[in-house]
Amino acid sequence: MTAAVTTSAHDAAERRTAARALLLTPVLTADRHPETIRLVRRHAPALRAVFATQLGYTLVVESTFARLLKTAPEPGFPARPARRADGQPFTARSYVHLCLVGAALLSPSSGEQVLLSSLIEQVRADAAGLGLDIPDTLPERRSLVAALDLLVRWGVLTETDGSTAGWAERQDEALLTVHRPLLPYLLTGPLPPAADAAALLAPAGDDQPRRRLRRLLAEHPVVLRSALDAETADVLSRERRELARQLDDSFGLVLETRAEGVLAHDPDASLSDLTFPGTGTVRQAALLLVEHLAIDSMPDPDVRDATGAHPPAVVVPWPAVEAALAGLLTRYGRGWQQRLRDDPAALRDEVLDLLTSLSLVTATADGVLVHAVAARYRAEVTHHRAAPPRPAPAPADEPGLFDLGEESA
Repeated sequence: MTAAVTTSAHDAAERRTAARALLLTPVLTADRHPETIRLVRRHAPALRAVFATQLGYTLVVESTFARLLKTAPEPGFPARPARRADGQPFTARSYVHLCLVGAALLSPSSGEQVLLSSLIEQVRADAAGLGLDIPDTLPERRSLVAALDLLVRWGVLTETDGSTAGWAERQDEALLTVHRPLLPYLLTGPLPPAADAAALLAPAGDDQPRRRLRRLLAEHPVVLRSALDAETADVLSRERRELARQLDDSFGLVLETRAEGVLAHDPDASLSDLTFPGTGTVRQAALLLVEHLAIDSMPDPDVRDATGAHPPAVVVPWPAVEAALAGLLTRYGRGWQQRLRDDPAALRDEVLDLLTSLSLVTATADGVLVHAVAARYRAEVTHHRAAPPRPAPAPADEPGLFDLGEESA
């Protein structure tokens, strides 16, 4: 009996590790992730069932790769863009290049290996046939290299001889090996004829509120009650214990519910693709800004409304946000990136994009909506961030997202 229980617990831990790896990196290949692929293949039937029933995702597992096909993003929640190697989000132009490279690799004339110069020629020929202009300029080449680099990081392309990195500046040649079995699964489904962007990004239309709620919690740092429809909010109120058990068993996430919303906390701090706080100009400026806004704009943690809840958010007018960033730039900007010091508007946009992706703020026409969870970054919390303790769970719905402690969102 003891041995059986030990084996069962070991298998459950392996499934949880594999599921977390797939959530973080939905494209896994044997060459780049050999140990993780071994776990995924070993537990493939159970993982397929977990992702289908818990989140509504499809898992494809083959001998050389695993691909988790997620649903379209939920409207009203932060998007998760593709990112370049330096962490910057893809531009619209890089997405165009990514699509063109994928189409060129799917061409019947494309073999198992291809010269980089030949692939670029095919991309430009296909673009010309579609009426798209791909000029031979340095910014255009860098954008194209970003698309190629993403496919290398996904394992779709392998740099067998040479590298794609040198092509933008010097047009260095490289020999690329194509992982052809993975190519058809880059898209989550077939493209309908003449589909526009709205059709491609349409939500899954999942009529199961429990599955939708689990999906939101697995994909987003914070889910506010105000963002939920009535049926999904009712599930959160009535079934949070079962919801917490499912998220813990399947993905190792700890559910923390408050009056304003709910957070699926990762005790290992390894599941998010965005680290915050962190190093670099944007993360440092974002931490300083959200700390400033929490101190100057948010009510005291003891303030509650007539229902006993904390105010879910406050609006900080744009002039106040601009003034706060200008003050931070003057005080701390000497060590920040020259590019962002010279362009305060770019600094503002990148900082707010990061804070929005973490569900800490929302940009509106009137200003920045600062959500209650931002109060966890008040000065008295962030001063001791070197060794953050894990906060003890508070009773359900009490006392508010102000008390989530020091862990990163």
